[in-house]
Amino acid sequence: MKKILLIVLTYVFTSIQAQSSCNEIIETVKLEGYGSTFFSPSSEAVSQVTFYNVNIEYKTYYFAIVKFSSSFSKEYIYQVGSNTKMNYSMNYLTSAGKSFWKFIASYNENLKCAPEFD
Repeated sequence: MKKILLIVLTYVFTSIQAQSSCNEIIETVKLEGYGSTFFSPSSEAVSQVTFYNVNIEYKTYYFAIVKFSSSFSKEYIYQVGSNTKMNYSMNYLTSAGKSFWKFIASYNENLKCAPEFD
C-alpha cells in the first residue's frame, strides 16, 4: 500500500495541473496522515489550517490544508517545511492572515494547488 501511495504522490507532486489532482492529494493526505487543526473564526483571511504529517518509505512529508474565510468550503493544500506547524501555531492567534503569509504562502509552488493572489 505504501509503495502505491509513494508512486501516486510522486506522480502528483511532479505533474499537478488540474484541480481534480489537488483534490486527490488532499484526500490522500487526509487518509494517510494525522492532522492538527487551528481554527480562526474571527479572521477575515484564514478560517482554518490543518497540518498533516505523512510518512512514506521512512520519510516524513508535511502538509497544510487551508480554508480561507472568503470560501470556507474550498480547501487548498501546501507542502510545507517541518517547522511550519510550530511557527504558525505560535503566531496565528495574533493574526491568522499574517501568519499564513509569513509561514505558509511561500510554499505555493510546491504542489501548485494554491490560489493565485494578486
